[in-house]
Amino acid sequence: MTAENPLPTIAILGGTGKEGPGLALRWAKFGYPIIIGSRQLEKAQATADKLNNELGIDSIRGFENRTAARNADLCVLTVVHSAHEQAIDGLKEDLSGKILVDATARVDFRDPRPPAPPSAARLAQNKLGDQVRVVAAFQNVPAAALRKNLDQPLDEDVLICADDPADAVEVSKLAESLGMNAYYAGNLDNAVVVEGLTSILISMNKHYGSRSATIQVTGINKD
Repeated sequence: MTAENPLPTIAILGGTGKEGPGLALRWAKFGYPIIIGSRQLEKAQATADKLNNELGIDSIRGFENRTAARNADLCVLTVVHSAHEQAIDGLKEDLSGKILVDATARVDFRDPRPPAPPSAARLAQNKLGDQVRVVAAFQNVPAAALRKNLDQPLDEDVLICADDPADAVEVSKLAESLGMNAYYAGNLDNAVVVEGLTSILISMNKHYGSRSATIQVTGINKD
């Protein structure tokens, strides 16, 4: 955050896959300073350049994951489930004092099944320690929907799990900036259920020939 831009700088770690670039596009369009992180510097820079070209800006930067984390106010992890543990290894010091939003759903697209506990976010919290505040969110957001109609809000809801509800409030602001409704859904242990919803959505997409199944919550008045 700076005097010129009060919004926090977001580093999207593992941000060169499917979901990361879509989130980056939408947050950058809203005005958030964005850093794309990757294990490979060249890949991060290439993705940042591509996104800048799409938006007609030059503010999105690309760094290696550790440098990206150090230069951000808040980080979002968007990696495939098989890369989850490797992605967070070695980031403990760089993430110290920050929120890490873990968007990992440990579900295989080819054979979607709910994962066994503990949740990916709980695994990350255990590995990173108390100096990092892990929040689970965005596991059910379809990557295909993020790149469509960038001028329109996303008509879907996000379930946010965190051991500290105050951290969930901070991440809710990120979701709401994209036009999504955000709901606190309990601590990090509950996030394994949210991951499991991804397996259901994938199965529904396959059955109905869709790519954009999502969730919506009814019956709760947040006012």
